[in-house]
Amino acid sequence: MSSNSFGKLFTVTTFGESHGPAIGCVVDGCPPGLPLDVEDFSRDLERRATGRSRHTSQRREADQIEILSGVYQGKTTGTPIGLLIRNTDQRSKDYGNLLETFRPGHADYTYWQKYGIRDPRGGGRSSARETTMRVAAGVIAKKWLAHRYGVQIRGCLTQLGPNRPSAMDWSAVEANPFFWPDPEQVPALEAYMDALRKSGDSVGAKVTVMADGVPAGWGAPIYDKLSSQIASALMSINAAKAVEIGDGIEAASQLGTQHRDEMSPSGFNSNHAGGILGGISTGQPVIAQVTLKPTSSILVPGASVDLHGAPVEVVTKGRHDPCVGIRATPIAEAMLALVLADQALLQRAQCADVGDIQPRLA
Repeated sequence: MSSNSFGKLFTVTTFGESHGPAIGCVVDGCPPGLPLDVEDFSRDLERRATGRSRHTSQRREADQIEILSGVYQGKTTGTPIGLLIRNTDQRSKDYGNLLETFRPGHADYTYWQKYGIRDPRGGGRSSARETTMRVAAGVIAKKWLAHRYGVQIRGCLTQLGPNRPSAMDWSAVEANPFFWPDPEQVPALEAYMDALRKSGDSVGAKVTVMADGVPAGWGAPIYDKLSSQIASALMSINAAKAVEIGDGIEAASQLGTQHRDEMSPSGFNSNHAGGILGGISTGQPVIAQVTLKPTSSILVPGASVDLHGAPVEVVTKGRHDPCVGIRATPIAEAMLALVLADQALLQRAQCADVGDIQPRLA
């Protein structure tokens, strides 16, 4: 009812606020017997973390995961997995001037209208801090998908303001603070972000995520399309404003002869559909993009109103990302992983026997 849970069989429920004592989640439905340890979470939590470079928020959280339940002797038991991360670097005083003010472009006004009360400290529940637990849950989904099906998930930043990659080198993505696939452009991005940060403004971005090794047949034809589930998951990320599958909006300018993915005995000749046809996976890489808006919390003064409807000028101080998209790659990867884990279990529940008799394209 309160919409804090995601998934049908592989279900994730998150809780906690940006400046509360802790954030956490419960992962229910993970199959038993999966090896799992606190160290499994370190890499992706570090990839998402603030303070990773001068181009992100300088809030520095330890992000030490605690496994509260669902794991015994290093393996999942099939029971709910409880995960907790304690907040250690809150600076709630930075938000003292926002107690009676709505920040333009933020969730302050809508939260007030819905609940009649809001937590102004870092946005409370609407803060991107909540995505830490999505990444943690995604670690479990990624590991199970790789262990059970050989699915590998990766992502990168494919637009930063007006900048787009001129090359696509996956080996370069983890070697720079932008998750950028063109290493030659990284110095220019550094200069761009330095100038943006000094101006006090922010900028939007686009993240591309891909899943290799997804078997054909996951998803459903109508209301539970794999594409619609991915779109819903990616749109649930803070600041997300658009989702594309495969060629996405570029399909509007393409001809049918160009866009259709022709087939041969050796497989598909292209992948404009992003690995999904009729809401069901084709066996090709599943590809999606999510566009994120510019950060609303900026130093440039903006017009707004207070709780009484009086006009005010707002300057948001504190530690904020000049581009939330820079840290969004591991979040988008996690959401794709959670969708695929859920769809894998749904497929296994209803149609597991079909895979024993159906021929597959190479």
